[in-house]
Amino acid sequence: MRLKSLSFRLLAAEGLALTVFFALVAIILEQGLRDSAEQALQERLQVQSYSLLSSAEINNSGQLKMPDYLPEPRFINPGSGLYGFIQQKQGPLLWRSPSALGLDVITPPPLNVGQSLFSFDAHGRYVLHYEVIWQNVSGVEHEYTFTVAEDAQFVRNQIEHLQETLRVWLLLIGIVLVTIQFALLRWSLKPLRSIATDLEAIEQGKKTLLDGTYPSELKGLVGNLNAFISMERAHLERYRNNLADLAHSLKTPLAILRGCAESFSIHGETVKEQISRMDEIVEYQLHRAAAKGQQKTIKTVDLPAVTNKIIASLNKVYLDKGITIAAAIPEACRVYCEEGDLYEIVGNLLDNACKWCQHNVKISISLNVRNNRRNFAVQIQIEDDGPGIPLGKFNEILKRGVRADENIHGHGIGVTVVYELVTLLGGKLEGGKSTALGGMRWNVYLP
Repeated sequence: MRLKSLSFRLLAAEGLALTVFFALVAIILEQGLRDSAEQALQERLQVQSYSLLSSAEINNSGQLKMPDYLPEPRFINPGSGLYGFIQQKQGPLLWRSPSALGLDVITPPPLNVGQSLFSFDAHGRYVLHYEVIWQNVSGVEHEYTFTVAEDAQFVRNQIEHLQETLRVWLLLIGIVLVTIQFALLRWSLKPLRSIATDLEAIEQGKKTLLDGTYPSELKGLVGNLNAFISMERAHLERYRNNLADLAHSLKTPLAILRGCAESFSIHGETVKEQISRMDEIVEYQLHRAAAKGQQKTIKTVDLPAVTNKIIASLNKVYLDKGITIAAAIPEACRVYCEEGDLYEIVGNLLDNACKWCQHNVKISISLNVRNNRRNFAVQIQIEDDGPGIPLGKFNEILKRGVRADENIHGHGIGVTVVYELVTLLGGKLEGGKSTALGGMRWNVYLP
């Protein structure tokens, strides 16, 4: 157990509290035992004084006599620890028990008749004085003080034995309670250890989220952590995708520049145009990477103008292939879309069509179309005479990094970018077989 861990702190705090508690309990119980033992001793000495009183006799001359044998044998045995004295009030000592031979006489304090006094003297003895008045047969009264004393060692031995027993039991109870508290702490803090273990598994890539069974008190924390993990993972994925999109977007301008490198003087204007286009792509992708979520645009873009620019660029890229791009587009058609998004959508689909076609590509734009009981502002249809996409492969190519033919050079993200952008704009992307050219047909519906 680590010294700075929560378990150690709680266990140390509870151990300290239990130690203080049991120390106070021991002090209170020991004091109670001492008082109880002294009370019991006082009552026992009172009984012994009554025993001496019952054994004493006064003759006709007024002299007090004690028998040779007493009910309590300890009064007879020297050094037994129980001592008895009888004195006449303000008079000499009349009797001492054989057990008190050689001891100094215990002088009683002034007492009233019938009064008793229990005390602890300077010699370490508990003493009980009892004042009585005695009348003989002649009617003469005599006042006596009966004193009974017992060594404190007997009481001390009893108290020490009780204290030892009490401390042993308190220590055992304390150990048992600390053990139980440790087990309870381990059990109570198990959910926190589970969260720590799951977080470590997430760091190692073995888990994606905190999916364990946690107490209701920790569900808010777990939910916030999962939301934070998901958000960070989504941000990272978005940054990766945007970097991939950036690389893919720069592919076409770079191809054009590569074709213009051999005759820079002839294609100088084209080079400048493509450099400007590359700068716009970088700005656009950086803007997407910084975006927090879906944003609605109020800008309109001229779709035919963007399409004509893309067609002109692709004619230069695929000049050696001898492609014919037929365009059936209106003179003016403005759509609510970012210009960069429109370049990505039309450019990726047209580039794929040029890459896969034999010789012919067709693009047409229709206005105010209806699809699946929903009205769209515009439909962009792109067709080619290539082999098309095999059945069952359409859903696969919408995944990032998947290509229809691994033998063809590419990154496998063009159609994915189109699908993400169209979905984000609230549109729809459909793919199928072209009836006019026999190859692939893409339909893009934009609101």
